[in-house]
Amino acid sequence: MRTPLIALAALLLAAPALAAQDDWDVWDCERYECEKIPTGGYVGGSLAAARTQGEFSDYVRGGFGGDLHFIQKLDRDGWLALRTDAGILVYGYESQRVPLSPTIGGRVLVDLTTSNNIAWFGVGPQIGVPNGRLQPYVNAFAGYSVLWTSSSVSDIGYDDDDAFTTNNFSDGSFSYGGGAGLYIPVRGGPSPVSVDLGVRYHNNGRAEYLREGDIEDNPDGSITLYPVRSDTDLLTFHVGFSIGIAR
Repeated sequence: MRTPLIALAALLLAAPALAAQDDWDVWDCERYECEKIPTGGYVGGSLAAARTQGEFSDYVRGGFGGDLHFIQKLDRDGWLALRTDAGILVYGYESQRVPLSPTIGGRVLVDLTTSNNIAWFGVGPQIGVPNGRLQPYVNAFAGYSVLWTSSSVSDIGYDDDDAFTTNNFSDGSFSYGGGAGLYIPVRGGPSPVSVDLGVRYHNNGRAEYLREGDIEDNPDGSITLYPVRSDTDLLTFHVGFSIGIAR
């Protein structure tokens, strides 16, 4: 009987201390932890419009697309962060109505579309103002970019149109660059939301690529490609959002 009585007495003596600890935890969460600990990072996306730069502008005018980003803060307040971006742009597009095959002739027609695309991936530091109604930032990145052209057939009565897609040409190169932007907070709390406005310069190096009209269809069913090689630098403008990840 002595051991249970001793344990019960110890529990009764410890109860006030445990209650005080519970009160401290509640106060700590309500007054400090839940309000003061910042989010660990941000995710977001944006629409992007591009203007070609330098030699690239002699062959291509521009493009439209979008990108996604993830930002991991490297300090408590968020002055310094590591930013990862991935995006894609379409800089050329062709669509035409053609026969399904030469043997069938013009009795069965399908939609043949060809798109010229450029995609990029980059990682680098970001420095910005973490508080205020307007939060400017600058960033730099290094990564890789790919240019490719693909053709596909649709409106053929099959559920899986991807089975009728061909990659006509592709090339890639190391890329780097930098940018600047502005966060405009629209909602606070543990998962804050901000409008993200930015501009970035992409130095994509030299690469070979196709433009609209650079694929010639031959009478025997083969094709002839006329690729261009040049610098592929871009200036992109972004309008999107960024959402904080609560922790």
